[in-house]
Amino acid sequence: MKHRIQLHGCDAEESDGYSTDNSDVSMGSDFNENCNNVNFGILFDVDGVLARGSTPLDPAKKAMAKLKDANGNLKVPVAFVTNACNRSADKAHQIQNWFDINITPEQVIHAPTPAKLLKEFHSKHTLVIGQEHRKEIAADLGFTNTCIIEDIKEAYPLLDMVDHANRAKIAEGNYTENPNFPRVDVVLLIGEPCRWETDLQLIIDLLLTEGKPNITPEDLFSVPQIPVIACNMDLVFMAEACMPRFGHGAFLLCLESLYKKITGRELHYKNLVGKPCEITYRFAEHTVSKIAKQMGISKPIKRLYFFGDNPNVDIVGANLYDRFIKRKDSNANSIDLPVSRLIPESDILNEQTVESCHSMLVGTGVYKFKPEDEMKSTSDTIEVYHGHRDIAHEPELSKPHKYVHDVYEGIDYIFRKEGIEGN
Repeated sequence: MKHRIQLHGCDAEESDGYSTDNSDVSMGSDFNENCNNVNFGILFDVDGVLARGSTPLDPAKKAMAKLKDANGNLKVPVAFVTNACNRSADKAHQIQNWFDINITPEQVIHAPTPAKLLKEFHSKHTLVIGQEHRKEIAADLGFTNTCIIEDIKEAYPLLDMVDHANRAKIAEGNYTENPNFPRVDVVLLIGEPCRWETDLQLIIDLLLTEGKPNITPEDLFSVPQIPVIACNMDLVFMAEACMPRFGHGAFLLCLESLYKKITGRELHYKNLVGKPCEITYRFAEHTVSKIAKQMGISKPIKRLYFFGDNPNVDIVGANLYDRFIKRKDSNANSIDLPVSRLIPESDILNEQTVESCHSMLVGTGVYKFKPEDEMKSTSDTIEVYHGHRDIAHEPELSKPHKYVHDVYEGIDYIFRKEGIEGN
């Protein structure tokens, strides 16, 4: 049975998920085992594409096996781009164990990783919001002067009144304030915290007092806002549960709503980092180019293939970057990008050489393909936009260049298209 899938920039006819039109697929057999003919890279989301939670998916095992040569080395440069927030070494080790491949920490790009480019903030006193290994992750990004929410609670014990145990402690007079605690210059949100209510209260306190919450502001409506950097705008993500779970984007939505309700103003983000923002895909291109050189690939990388399971995050991001790089000759950084999404100039980055970024949507995670949906007109479909408010809702951007049932089917497609012999 055939059905129609609306794709980004084309209308492809599919048969059980496989393209019946292979006119754009080269079956060349002259693939050079020393990689010199390769001029493309592959980027993988992790949750929903390669794994569900901590369990690898069977199609992903087959895909990774296909990517390896006879000696167990990867045939093409790859990187893993996830909006999770872990230590890269830990995730690299996990991926290695899943698929029996050699992966280095630099091949794993978490939501905060591109914040390495934000050097202007690295020496500022920065509050890091997240969960485990917060300060270690921030240090790896280059932030050298950090604190965490527990430090704020200890310095200003009168602030956290959503914690009833703390209320009782205060009522007993069993507390000590630290008015000499240094002013917080920057808030770095790398992931959702454990206790949202406490973090929301204290972050708002810092925003209303220019980072020094023991001084009452004269006017809540005119206080200059300290810089806020947010990593990962995912409203939901797919784990082991049968339905998507709240992500960091849900926490950001709460923070934005509270700030606006109290001040009447929109919360301003100095930088948004993580998918679907262009800075993350630019950093991913940099990483793939670096890995390619390490593999002995002499040609510049011209194409990226990005596998994702979330149309409003992975696919929108890949298509945004595809649009971005195609405008690079006309000062793309000034076109249609809010301040929060500008890519900073950096001597860290390798030269930008990619000419196209192909979005590949899989049906093993957040997105579940339903053939009957293709029979509905746009007017019959209720679409709820889950993206961040600083990323305009452009429905066309959520349509992939190609839909595949799973990542193995996608790798098979890429190999045929690029003329690489599979296992």
